[in-house]
Amino acid sequence: MNQFDFIAIEGVIGAGKTSLARLLAERHNARLVLEEFEENPFLPKFYEDRERYAFQTQLAFLASRFKQQEVLRNRDLFQEMVISDYLFDKDRIFARLNLSGDEMALYDSIYSIMSSIAAKADLVVFIQSSVDRLMQNISSRGRPYEKEISRNYIEELNNAYNHFFHHYSRSPLIIINASEVDFVQDAAHLKYIEDQIFSEPIRSNTTHITPG
Repeated sequence: MNQFDFIAIEGVIGAGKTSLARLLAERHNARLVLEEFEENPFLPKFYEDRERYAFQTQLAFLASRFKQQEVLRNRDLFQEMVISDYLFDKDRIFARLNLSGDEMALYDSIYSIMSSIAAKADLVVFIQSSVDRLMQNISSRGRPYEKEISRNYIEELNNAYNHFFHHYSRSPLIIINASEVDFVQDAAHLKYIEDQIFSEPIRSNTTHITPG
């Protein structure tokens, strides 16, 4: 079996990355590192007015994600593997989508310093999904501040994620086609994903899988 120090689970809002990260961490006695999105005071305002609050929201996330890099760089003696529900590199996806001009230039200058010392994942798992499925998942979990998220924004974000991971090469990558997959309720789907991550040979590029 493969033994990774750091696995990052990624996906658009509503893809199920936190759920998958929790399930895998529990089943493999890994340290779980979750994105602290609820600690961002600008996030509810951002969904109400993207243009006005994008820069503040982005910097708050960048600072929070960078602070967690210390956890990702230091392994626990009793939980050698770390599983996170985000990849630091993806921060720039949101920045490019929401910032422009001087704000983007300032963000880039800060990001370039932070990214150079951020922890590098041994494996990245990208949960790819349809916009319909993402909107359904967002609606069903009922977070109050997410009720303002528009379908157009999720479409933009989904396209940006797909483009980013199409060109991603910093770590081995597994892309899960999850539009018709339920790894939370379907044990067979979860087992298939788990086997692809932990039982298959270590990958040097990109692997596409479709549980079912």
